[in-house]
Amino acid sequence: MTEPRAEQALRAAGWWREGGPVAGMEVLLGALSRSPDPDMAVQGLDRLREAVGPVWDELTELLTTDGGLRGRLLAVLGSSTALSDFLVANHDQWRRLVSGGDNRLGFTETLQQAIAELRGAEAVRALRRAYRGLLLDVAAADLGHLVQPELAAPGYEKVAEQLSDLAVAALRAALAVASAEAGKPCRLAVIAMGKCGGRELNYVSDVDVVFVTDQDADLPVATRVASSMMRIATEACFEVDAALRPEGKAGALVRTLDGHVAYYKRWARTWEFQALLKARPVAGDEEVGKAYVEALMPMVWTAAGRENFVADVQAMRRRVEDHIPAGLAERELKLGRGGLRDVEFAVQLLQLVHGRGDDALRSSSTMAALEALGHGGYVGRADAAGLAESYKFLRTLEHRLQLQRLRRTHTFPAEEDRSGLRWLARAAGLYPDGRRGAADVLLAEFRRHGNRVRRLHEKLFYRPLLEAVARVPTEAMRLTTKEAVARLAALGYTAPDGALKHIESLTSGMSRRAAIQTTLLPVLLSLLANTPDPDGGLLSYRRVSEALSETPWYLRLLRDEGAVVERLAVLLGTSKLVPDLLVRAPEVLRLLAETAALANRDPAEVAGSLRSAVGRHSDLSKAVTAARSLRRHELLRVACADLLGLSDVPAVCEALSGVWIAVLQSALDVGMRSMGTGEPLAKIAVIGMGRLGGRELGYSSDADVLFVCEPANGATDAEAVKYASTIAETTKRLLAAPSQDPALIIDADLRPEGRNGPLVRTFESYRAYYAQWSEVWEAQALLRASAVAGDAVLGRRFCEMVDPVRYPVGGLDAARVREIRRIKARVDAERLPRGADPATHTKLGRGGLADIEWTIQLLQIQHAGDVPALRTTSTIEGLALAAEAGLLTASDAESLTTAWLMATKARNAVMLVRGKPSDQVPTSGRELAAVAAACGYSPNQDPGEYLDEYRRTTRRARAVIERVFYGD
Repeated sequence: MTEPRAEQALRAAGWWREGGPVAGMEVLLGALSRSPDPDMAVQGLDRLREAVGPVWDELTELLTTDGGLRGRLLAVLGSSTALSDFLVANHDQWRRLVSGGDNRLGFTETLQQAIAELRGAEAVRALRRAYRGLLLDVAAADLGHLVQPELAAPGYEKVAEQLSDLAVAALRAALAVASAEAGKPCRLAVIAMGKCGGRELNYVSDVDVVFVTDQDADLPVATRVASSMMRIATEACFEVDAALRPEGKAGALVRTLDGHVAYYKRWARTWEFQALLKARPVAGDEEVGKAYVEALMPMVWTAAGRENFVADVQAMRRRVEDHIPAGLAERELKLGRGGLRDVEFAVQLLQLVHGRGDDALRSSSTMAALEALGHGGYVGRADAAGLAESYKFLRTLEHRLQLQRLRRTHTFPAEEDRSGLRWLARAAGLYPDGRRGAADVLLAEFRRHGNRVRRLHEKLFYRPLLEAVARVPTEAMRLTTKEAVARLAALGYTAPDGALKHIESLTSGMSRRAAIQTTLLPVLLSLLANTPDPDGGLLSYRRVSEALSETPWYLRLLRDEGAVVERLAVLLGTSKLVPDLLVRAPEVLRLLAETAALANRDPAEVAGSLRSAVGRHSDLSKAVTAARSLRRHELLRVACADLLGLSDVPAVCEALSGVWIAVLQSALDVGMRSMGTGEPLAKIAVIGMGRLGGRELGYSSDADVLFVCEPANGATDAEAVKYASTIAETTKRLLAAPSQDPALIIDADLRPEGRNGPLVRTFESYRAYYAQWSEVWEAQALLRASAVAGDAVLGRRFCEMVDPVRYPVGGLDAARVREIRRIKARVDAERLPRGADPATHTKLGRGGLADIEWTIQLLQIQHAGDVPALRTTSTIEGLALAAEAGLLTASDAESLTTAWLMATKARNAVMLVRGKPSDQVPTSGRELAAVAAACGYSPNQDPGEYLDEYRRTTRRARAVIERVFYGD
């Protein structure tokens, strides 16, 4: 209303006079100002004044003295033009809002009393008036606190329950009228579906029902009664919709119980079982209604086992979204992204999947089900609380919008509709916050809740674990001990009794942790059954779970990130090394959900992080502990990526080498710090040899190194060597300290004079030694020398200094070639362990790593002096370069490369599978299956095929080696 019209209405009401309010009316004017729409409330009051006539003075007096009446009436008048119309048309109905009035009957009794002895149009009119009066009661109680803050706010759940109970009472009244008109009794039950079934009805909503009778003979009468009941209830109260019945609107309005059961057993689609979640008998024959629920509910709780069940529910939600008009998608409270359906679909899907094994989830109420999901650990506590808060907020907005004109609407006001936003904000109890007006506060809250709902919907509704849980047979969700043992044996567990003990240990008790484990284990058992060692995997899972029992995010991560569970099962059922590392580096579990973070970390970033962490510690033991911790993290990360097939062999070798180099550099830094803060007496460089120099380390590789120094700050050679030797010894000792992790052994045996020679030499000492005393095997060893830690300039100079030794101009004479071949033959004869199988020994076996590496090294030492392109420390790169230089045929290079990659992969796999180093590929049993799986073979493949492929590949390589290396 405009100000003059509002003032005119207040004058007419006797509340305003020239110059201000009438004495005693200030309390009424203050209450009016708190109404959601004061102008609407004043207009309603003016119309009500005219309608009640001489009673107005009595109403005014009561409004000044009765805070309850004042709050309820003014809130209704400022919120709902439809209820204002009702009060004006039925001008005595305001009295029902007076505080402490007569104790009213329940909804059902009130409506039954209103239609007693009435038929036809009279009954419909009486029912309409009585229903609207009760609706006024509910709305007044819902809104009164907005005007009179001391009045209790019933909250969304209470209001939804009252509206649902009122709808049930209306259905019963309409059924009573329809039955009386039929004149013939029948055993008809009315089943409430949808929001009415879940006791979460709106102010204005269709009421979904299904009709059932138990006798064929009753069908004709029952159909007439059901049809009449729908008509009466629709005319008087709300639209009654029976479209959720079997076959929808094309199906029979009423079916027998047997007809319903037959339909759901044979023809029902996924969404129909979802709809049955909220079914409850509300009117008519109680026995028939109870029998209906008892017959169909078991089908609801097995529906998740249907093929493509989860995908079907997800597809249905997407179809609903696709049908929203483009311009309304962001304003649709019910169907839009971040709307009410997002919450309901997510909750119902979780109920149907997990409710098969947990009766606590079998609720028809969204709020109750959400609370049970949170309590049972199926949804995180914070997620459950957040969804509940947002759902109540959105439902409250929906209620306020529908109350305004008692029309079915779910559309949030447009952003430019400031008056509409301001009214809705006040009706929802939101007010200016000092920086923003009420409209802007509402917009911000609407977006916040919508974004939260959509985020959690996508997290829960599309959770990969759901599909995995749904694939577990329903009968496997609850098993007796005997049945569980039988199922475990059928899944492939060789010791089902032992597996059952692990399960009982993980799920015993009433804790939230046990509840989450109960959800996870059926899925995990099936996933582990597809791994090489289900029993070992389950034991490892128990070990990890017990070790991380106090880690708050552990089980939450497994529950919320389906990829983590699937990947963890593969890791635990294949490897003994991974669980050993995992209990000490659990943070790597988080990376299982992020492929890029797991497999693609930059080695330079790893080195930087490690050096930074170590540098923060002044205590030497703590510094080394930090280095070990980060190395453990990286070792586990690389192992996981390797076993999951996310990293190839070169990437694994590069990553493992990068970690070792970073540890070496960090340990060297620690060693230098241990010498005090004075000027260093020497520059120190660490030269990587062997696999470290070639960046080809495996999980169990030692670090072959040389230590070289050069005097600094005026020190003599002797002082420099002593200084550097102390640091080198400290570095070796610190890293070699006992640990549960794979050993960190620095091996300096490739230095001049081997173990008998000094650990550290000066640069010039190395130069003199290699110029005068170097043997051919030392030149060969230097082929893989590269600077890895310490002074970079000194390291580079060392590599340049040894180039003439390892890359002799003109190559080798025949005698030296024979010497290399003789040494190789001696290595083959003396170092192959007793009892080892040469066909499957990855390092010293025929066509194994040593064969291939000695071959390319022979080619390099013969030709790299004249062909600089061959100068690389990498075996794989060296083979490719040799082929480019014409020293190997393309097919020979391919054979050697394939064999080297396969042998390296196998050697790494054996370490991962056994948890301890070995160069021998297992030839039978679960270890062979696990190694085959770690090398990329499918669980369905015969692991013997992998063994055949390994032997075949290394035989081809050996044939090349005999021609190229031995000259046969």
